[in-house]
Amino acid sequence: MSASAPRLIVFAGHAGTGKSTLARIAIPRLHAATGESFCMLDKDTVYGAFSSKVMGLLTGDPDDRDSPTYLENLRDQEYSGLLDIARENIALGVNVVLVGPFSREVKSRRMFDARALGMPEDTPIRVVWVALDEAEAKRRIVARGDHRDRYKLEHWDEYRKRRFDPNPVEFPELIRYDNTHRDPARFEALLAALR
Repeated sequence: MSASAPRLIVFAGHAGTGKSTLARIAIPRLHAATGESFCMLDKDTVYGAFSSKVMGLLTGDPDDRDSPTYLENLRDQEYSGLLDIARENIALGVNVVLVGPFSREVKSRRMFDARALGMPEDTPIRVVWVALDEAEAKRRIVARGDHRDRYKLEHWDEYRKRRFDPNPVEFPELIRYDNTHRDPARFEALLAALR
């Protein structure tokens, strides 16, 4: 357990931006630099099979992760559960890395407030907004061929209306990371900001 309060690190952003990949590359580097443990909680890993089962029962479409039915009945419960697991790990002295869109939580500023998240008040929070141009994000979503993206791709015009691009002036605490190209210097700067 580290001498300082355990950290909550969030890789947030829209589908196809590379949040999970970036987190998986960052965590071993953070561990090597700090000697601390990090628990990674990726929303798709934690809730993928569960949500498929529930959406199959609700709508007949286990791949649906973007319809009004999902957004109104399951989305917030998934995020609440992730935060509950994160809270338990932080209480045990383990740093937590959360991966998921978290757009509502960022937009409402809840993601920057340890108390609003139910975390200990001294929990340092770092939120990385992984940004990518919409056309490139869509290209990557198509290329990865994940069945859970089918509904989103079939209803792209509706999905794109909800894409939120946080203004750096309005969200100065957000660590914005353009993931269009791998840039070693920018990645090193990101790691330094997360330590």
